[in-house]
Order: sequence, then C-alpha cells, then structure tokens
Amino acid sequence: MQVASVLDRRSVLKGAGLLVAGMTTQPGMSAPIFGGHLKVAGAVGSTSETLDPARQSMATDYIRGHLFYDGLISLDDRLNPRPALAEAVESDDFLTWHIPLRRNVRFHDGTVLTADDVVFSLLRHQKPEVGSQQYALARTMQSVRAISPLLVEVVLDAPNSDFPAILGISNFAILKAGTTDFRTANGTGPFRCEAFTPGIRTVALRNPEFWGQKPYLNSVELIAIPDEMARHNALMSGDVDLIATANPRLVPMLKKNGFGVVESPVGTYTDLSIRLDQRYGRSADFVEGIKFLLNREQIRQSVFLGFSRIGNDQPIPPESPYFNHQLPQRPYDPDRARFLLKRSGLLDETIPMVCSPAALASVDIAVVLQYAASRIGQKMAVQRVPADGYWTQYWMKAPLGFGNINPRPAPSLTFEVGFASASPWNESRWRNPHFDGLLRDAKSTRDDTRKRQLYWDMQALVSSGAGVCIPNFTNSLDAYAPHVCGLRPSQAGQLMGYDFARSVWLNETGGRTG
Repeated sequence: MQVASVLDRRSVLKGAGLLVAGMTTQPGMSAPIFGGHLKVAGAVGSTSETLDPARQSMATDYIRGHLFYDGLISLDDRLNPRPALAEAVESDDFLTWHIPLRRNVRFHDGTVLTADDVVFSLLRHQKPEVGSQQYALARTMQSVRAISPLLVEVVLDAPNSDFPAILGISNFAILKAGTTDFRTANGTGPFRCEAFTPGIRTVALRNPEFWGQKPYLNSVELIAIPDEMARHNALMSGDVDLIATANPRLVPMLKKNGFGVVESPVGTYTDLSIRLDQRYGRSADFVEGIKFLLNREQIRQSVFLGFSRIGNDQPIPPESPYFNHQLPQRPYDPDRARFLLKRSGLLDETIPMVCSPAALASVDIAVVLQYAASRIGQKMAVQRVPADGYWTQYWMKAPLGFGNINPRPAPSLTFEVGFASASPWNESRWRNPHFDGLLRDAKSTRDDTRKRQLYWDMQALVSSGAGVCIPNFTNSLDAYAPHVCGLRPSQAGQLMGYDFARSVWLNETGGRTG
C-alpha cells in the first residue's frame, strides 16, 4: 500500500509530459488561429505591482507571472500538479526530492536554463529582504543544491507529500541566476515583456523560442479598471476583449448582448477575519456571535446572485475530495448571536469593520452583516477604504477586516499558509498546537484514508476555533467578447488560474491586429 502510494505520486509527475486540457467548446467557436492582439482588463491595479514573482500578490501580478515565467510545476484546471520546467519531481520518502530539468529551455535573453537557476530561484525566497509571499513555505526547504547541470535536489525539514504542488505556486517561478533588476522580466514563459508601467499597463509579445506549446496570440495588453461599471462598459464598447471579475448582476445583460461568461467553481473566498490577539477577538463569545450573524444564504443570493457555494468558516471548498461534508453547517441564528454578544460584554459597543473593493464583495458582505447586527442591537461601523494600499496597510492589521484568499492546490497548503500557528499569513492569529500536529501528520502520511480523516478534523478545529468567518466560496466570473475563443472553467481561479494567455485565441471575425 505504501509503495503504491509513492508510485502513484511519482507516476503523476514523471513522463506525463505537458498537460493538454480538454477544450470547452463555445458556440460557433473556430479552430485555433495564430495571431492577434488581446486586451484584458483586471479589477485591481496598483503602483506596487511588480515583475518579481516572489513578491507578486495581486491578480494582475499573477497574470504577468504566467505570461513571462514558468515554474518547475504547473497546475491544471483541477489544481493537479503537472510537469513544466521539471521533467519530474520524485521522492521515496517525501523528504528528499530530485528534480530533473527539461533540456534546451531558454530564458528570454537567450541563456539556457540550468540547475543553478533553479537553486537561485528557490533559495532567494528564504531571504527576508526579498519580501517573498512564500517565505514561510520556502523555509521548509532545508537544502537546495545542484547535483548536475540538469538535476536539483531539495531536502525538506519534514516530510511533505504535497511538495510538488508547492512548486506549482506561481511565486515559485524560475529566474535566471543572479537576477536583481525587475524593471522588465527575463523568464522562460510564452511571452516576453515589451512594456511594464506599474498600475497602468503591461504589454507582452509572443516568445518565438518558447519551449512548450506556442501560444496563439501575437500579443497581450493588460490594464486595470478598478471601477466595476467602467470595466464592463470597456468590454461592451470594444475597448477591451476580456475582463476578470464580472459582476453577477450584469451577467444577464452581457449574455443578452452576445458576450460570453465563463463560470468557475473555485476555492476562492472572501473572509471576515477577527484578530484573536486584539480586544474584540479575545472574547470567544464575540467571535462565535459574529459567525452566527452571517446570513450565508442571503449573501449567496443578494451579493453573489447565486454564483457561490455556502461556506462553513473553514477553507476547504465543497468540490474538494477532502471536504468534510459531515461537519454541521453553522446557521444564521440572530437570537443565538445576540445571546453570545451580550455575554461578551460588547453588545453595547460600536464595532469597527474595515472593507475594500480590493477584497471581492467585501463591501456588500459588510453591509449585510451590519444590517443583521443592527437588528439585534449591535452597532458596527463599516469603514470602506481604497483598493490601492489595502493589502499592505489594512489587511491583517484591523481588529475586524476582510481578506480575499485564492485557491491553493492542496489542503495542506491552505492550512499551512492560513492557519498554522507559525504562518505570517494567519489572518486571525489563531494558535492551536493540536491543529499543527494534525497538519504535520497529514503532510507525511501515505495513507489517503487517514489523510482525509486528518483534514476533516482540521476543518472542524478551524470552524469552531479560528477567528476567520467564511460565509461563501465564490464562483469566478470572467466575461469576454464574441471573438475570444478557448477560455474555459478552472478551479485554479479567475481567467483559467491567471494562465488564459497560453490557451486563448481570436477568431477570424474579430480581434485586434496590434
């Protein structure tokens, strides 16, 4: 049983070649055509945008990362790890991993990829001055070394069966050894960076020497239009061809006018985090009372217009094979909420709550919660702040504030990053040694039945104890012009997990020439 488990993991990642996902046929869709210029509008832009994969943290950053860079592993539409720059990721004990690299892969400057580039790229995440978004995960790599010009060895500090999935996180993209200048991008990805102005515009040109399947598009232009109506109007007027984060309320109008909408059931969620190390969160009654005040069905219907699935204050989505379907659903119970809030001694206070357009739908969710609170005599002051700077100035700093968490390719990563006691991204500052022990066991076990039970127990602990309120899992909505083809649903997130440019093409009846 143990041997088979190891072989199953290895067989997924060795000799599988590149994933060619099944195409979702759109009505009247033409055969793939090479050429054309695609203009895309994201929902959030900021002057803090970067071409450094380690520091990328916003949707537009992730899009650029997929345009210009590759990782050792890519994630398919179901978040399964597949070979990319690595031909395989192999281990017999989940502790020591060997990574043979593809031959004749070139960076955009013509330099050939070697093991030294991989070693440099992985180790730089461990340097605090880099500011890597994956610093905590990178520190689990006890050693990273080149065995030969095309073979890398990574030794972890503890066994982790999900290490290949970690390598699929876009922040772990591979750079040329010694890279320090990120005014442009020098990756191995399907497009080269022609122009980059943070917060304004990015232009990408097809890389003629790309090692994988050549993208169909000649070029991609990425801009950000934070204003929702302006973004939808830009699509309908023909100023852009594709937009992320379509408003559920506008979906019928878009379809009526001939525009397409791709709906993806993803593990993304907008959560209200209550800091357990600050005044309000120190009361378990207050935290539990707020959870009972969340009218999840109302949020699903009035905020997401049905384009979501009900959450239960734990981060594993219903479509995951590890979802705990036996965990009792926390209901909307205003009477119970009032009892708990009164017992906390905070019912007569006005509770501040920070939200922002940067966290998808957080403003609307805050209004729903504020209304529910007012009906039981709990005052909540909603503070709406701008998207620009939200993640650096407010997220995880306010006593009550919203986050927007993207899907991760394995439950262990979701728990490691967001809920482990030592994680810097533990939004509510929840600390639970028993949970940490279950997480260690889940990462090292070869028995999938045991792993599932461990994940079920962890979901129960998070739902009952953490200060994170997860009312819904969102369905990603992307809207596109009729001449855009090849876009398909993906559990990896919006715009095919930000990787649309490798698959999309423009048909003969529309599109831009440059």
